[in-house]
Amino acid sequence: MKKTKRNIGIAVLVLIVAFIYYYVTLPAINIHASGFWSFLLFALVIIIAVVAIHGMVKPGHAIENNTINLDFKNLKLSKKLKFLIGIFIALVVVYIVGSILSSPFINAKKYQSLLTIEERNFTDDIKEVDFNTIPLLDKDSAALLGNRKMGSMVDMVSQFEVSNTYAQINYKDIPVRVAPLVYASPIKWLTNQSEGIPAYIMIDMTNQNTECVKLEQGIKYSKAEYLNRNLYRHLRFNYPTYIFDEQISFEIGDDDIPYWICPVKKFNIGLFGGQTIGNVVICNAITGECKDYAVEDVPQWVDKVYSAELLVQLYDYSGLLKHGYWNSVLGQKDCLQSTNGYNYIALEDDVWVYSGITSVSGDQSNVGFVLMNQRTMETRYYKVEGAIEDSAMSSAEGQVQNLGYQSTFPLLLNIANEPTYFMALKDDAGLVKKYAMVNVQKYQWVAIGDTVKECEKQYVQLLNTNGIISESAGEVKTITGEITSLAPIVIEGTTHYYICMKNSEDIFNIDMSNADLIEIVKYHEGDMITLGYNNDDLTVSTVVKIGK
Repeated sequence: MKKTKRNIGIAVLVLIVAFIYYYVTLPAINIHASGFWSFLLFALVIIIAVVAIHGMVKPGHAIENNTINLDFKNLKLSKKLKFLIGIFIALVVVYIVGSILSSPFINAKKYQSLLTIEERNFTDDIKEVDFNTIPLLDKDSAALLGNRKMGSMVDMVSQFEVSNTYAQINYKDIPVRVAPLVYASPIKWLTNQSEGIPAYIMIDMTNQNTECVKLEQGIKYSKAEYLNRNLYRHLRFNYPTYIFDEQISFEIGDDDIPYWICPVKKFNIGLFGGQTIGNVVICNAITGECKDYAVEDVPQWVDKVYSAELLVQLYDYSGLLKHGYWNSVLGQKDCLQSTNGYNYIALEDDVWVYSGITSVSGDQSNVGFVLMNQRTMETRYYKVEGAIEDSAMSSAEGQVQNLGYQSTFPLLLNIANEPTYFMALKDDAGLVKKYAMVNVQKYQWVAIGDTVKECEKQYVQLLNTNGIISESAGEVKTITGEITSLAPIVIEGTTHYYICMKNSEDIFNIDMSNADLIEIVKYHEGDMITLGYNNDDLTVSTVVKIGK
């Protein structure tokens, strides 16, 4: 009887410890989850330890003076203990072998084919930029604005803080960053959790407008909760076998309700390899209601199913493993990889991850770039040779080196059908002070402006000066008059003629790299001339044609 009670007590103890471990770590009950294997091994260690201790207790007087007396000489590897240790070793071996058989070393071809890449034409897909729809801020700048806005909310600032997530989404065709509030401390959670989190921060990335959106009903399910309403615990108890991606994002639906977008991992190679996304659980942040979708059936309004990190990793597998694993390490023939950063582009009502593509040789140049859809995993490759983003950032910073401004990671834009890096320049406090545009193919072409519009004008002027005519430069105007001054000047190896005309205060620039303007050499001071030019309110107007 005593032995039976003791065995029951041991079983109860093991179950209690296992439940606490499960409740805290929340492993998926799935052989593809590393956490599940850790849970099994932890539980086995506890059982082995209890069985071993049980075998060392002195018979007849196990407890003396409120202490447990153990007789280490009495420790024997019983059949039960040997069996348990055998299971433990077998699980460790299966885990190690499974990890090896799931690796790119064994399955290079399968990893390389995880991502389907379509080569496209840059000017066909990326239309000329509309500055009303491009994000002007990065995540760090958004966080500064969000914290500043939170500091002004006197009714909430003492109880809540802003989460540091700031996910970029398309909200009603506008790129915005959103972040929920979180409880400022466990005590603040205790006093406010009955009503939930009352608001979230939304920042318009096109004009920097920051809004604290208050909710009629508070957010009850979030990462900031501590017990059963904790988002991860809520998901685990509802979907015990699902392996959720770490990048769970906060989004606002078309119905203006906040949701958690929870991608479910899918392993395509062996036990632990070839991760993509198989399902998506959308959790109502207010009610906790969950809906499970196959990845191809996710609603259009959802933006972030595949994290940027996962998409970049999948591209790197595709670019590096073209000729097998050993080639990616040794010969590296035809090996391509993403550059050391990425950004987001709003396109076709989706959010796309942008990254440059370079060779593994580290030659500081791109062979092209990719756009990867965060909702569908669609990947487009554009063959556009030019400078890598780091070089463009350094080139922009060099223009304001006396001010010490730092560049954000660039966006890729289409200006006059020219691939162009666009970036903000920030001071030491993280505030945006200027904007820069750098030509991808000729990164020495840099334009700086205090505003986006001024920066664009300067860049268009630069393009026109170098013989690239932009339709966005404005309406082509004409002027006829007498030449009062005609001066040739060489700029960076190219001759430019600067003309002043009677009854006009403008200075007209003629770039001799444009063959259509070569006839200017026939004109002299005092001659009558007709010029077609772009008047973009800059000091110098760019001539685009001579004659009517």
